[in-house]
Amino acid sequence: MRLDRFLANSGVGTRKEVKEILKKRKIKVNGSIIIDGSIHIDENGDVVESNEKRILYKPFVYIMMNKPDGVISATEDKEHKTVTKLLEDKYRTYSLFPVGRLDIDTEGLLILTNDGILAHNLLSPVKHVEKKYYVELKKPVSSLEIEKLENGIELENGTITKSAKVEVVKNGDTVHGDFTREKFPNKVYITITEGKYHQVKRMFKAINNKVLYLKRVKMGKLELDKTLKIGEYRELTEKEIEILKKQ
Repeated sequence: MRLDRFLANSGVGTRKEVKEILKKRKIKVNGSIIIDGSIHIDENGDVVESNEKRILYKPFVYIMMNKPDGVISATEDKEHKTVTKLLEDKYRTYSLFPVGRLDIDTEGLLILTNDGILAHNLLSPVKHVEKKYYVELKKPVSSLEIEKLENGIELENGTITKSAKVEVVKNGDTVHGDFTREKFPNKVYITITEGKYHQVKRMFKAINNKVLYLKRVKMGKLELDKTLKIGEYRELTEKEIEILKKQ
């Protein structure tokens, strides 16, 4: 691998910034100062240092974010702030992107990565990866309506959704955003395996109800870290990465 590519892929800087860093004689390979970014190195065997600190090659980054309301699940948008803009500068060289989308007003679990294969596997319809959402509704749902939702319901355009799972939350307070909302009676969890446009909202609209608040809490077997506040994020642990890859 070229040294400049190794440095850029390891978060040292952009390709342009890496050239300047090399010119300033801040990079060593196996103890020798290197100013030529075109030389090839063994990313797993050679010792590369920047300012006397060893750089460990990390081709992929996996981040869990508790997405806030008002932010777009995209890398670029002319009108709204994107989830990638919430990340620290050290991540900008990795070309991270969100795995799937959450609506602008939907909060919760969002994975950002530069691992295209993982993203494809999580989003592939063939994989049937479950997505679990916490929902607050305008009206309570009846047993008959739950049955319709679970067995597949017809949306306004004639599409029939795949089977879902609905769990009614009967007791306890609700953490809604960053504050506690007491005694809200119309709360459910819904688990789906699809990712149609505004799907959860459209499903409840099909039973003449309205989603007032929506938050994704689980994707496959990976649950949202409850210690992450709205807008916060962290890198996944090795165990969590393995969980994602085994979906």
